[in-house]
Amino acid sequence: MNAKKTTILFLCTGNSCRSQMAEGWAKALKKEEISSWSAGIEKHGLNPLAVKAMAEFGVNISKQESNVIDELPVKEFDWVITLCGHADETCPFFPGKRIHMGFDDPPKLAEQADSDEEKLVHYRRVRDEIRDFILSLPDSLSNK
Repeated sequence: MNAKKTTILFLCTGNSCRSQMAEGWAKALKKEEISSWSAGIEKHGLNPLAVKAMAEFGVNISKQESNVIDELPVKEFDWVITLCGHADETCPFFPGKRIHMGFDDPPKLAEQADSDEEKLVHYRRVRDEIRDFILSLPDSLSNK
């Protein structure tokens, strides 16, 4: 007997990095329990360093697309999880429950780095924090 999957939208400002990582981790680690999507308030394109950081763990997000909410095939979710402050503040109304789980912005953290390798330090840390959060899903949502 198949239990109904929890539907989750990961929402960030540009749907280029954190929300893409969250969607990728959810599909890689929780595909039996979670149906996941990601979107942005704006469309910034897929961040190549996010793709690289995820690929280091064998999670290929290179085929995911940067979407805005209106482009999603699904309009109702059990949970909308905002991953950045701007998305949390400007999130449109969705039926279902919403929580904010803020993560640092790797591109912003990496602005002063001199090389991609230096930049990747920030992407890897946030990638790992998002992975740990995804591993707690969907069970941790019942506490919200």
